[in-house]
Amino acid sequence: MDAPVELIVGLGNPGPNYERTRHNVGADLVLELAKSLHAELKYESKFFGDTARVSIAGRVVRLLIPSTFMNLSGKSIGALAGFYQIPTERILVVHDELDLSPGIARFKKGGGHGGHNGLRDTIKCLGNNSDFARLRIGIGHPGNARQVVDYVLKKAPPSEQELINISIDDSLRALSLAVSGQWERAMTKLHSTD
Repeated sequence: MDAPVELIVGLGNPGPNYERTRHNVGADLVLELAKSLHAELKYESKFFGDTARVSIAGRVVRLLIPSTFMNLSGKSIGALAGFYQIPTERILVVHDELDLSPGIARFKKGGGHGGHNGLRDTIKCLGNNSDFARLRIGIGHPGNARQVVDYVLKKAPPSEQELINISIDDSLRALSLAVSGQWERAMTKLHSTD
């Protein structure tokens, strides 16, 4: 549980049609993180995404927002992790989570994809390795499995978006602990905010 983080990835879909949709909360968090660090994310074609090099808790960390569609996220993550030789257990993937209510965020180490196509492709492109950490940002569930696709591709109503924004802020405050490998403390800090 003590591997520090060298790469933070925010999952989402590219293009203006998907901006600020529920499925893009991972990308939204990384955008907020870059802004808070006065870092500019720049497109790099060899990594199929926007990337920046920042310092968090005294450590060099790469930020990445894949410009591939969600179900091809692993192509971008695999390219950057391979180039910089970043071990899977030092990657933190930030994504939307149907099983958590808006306003709740949770760190998780390893695990399956839980039906999330971005995680599914990431595991596949990292050599079927699911040892990366996740930061799950709650978006709630529509209540019916058949409505999920439509639900995640829509914007949350303002009241829910406000809760999501709070969970993003809470996550950013706990991030430096995770980056420095203090996972228990990071989890305690984040999981006790709601």
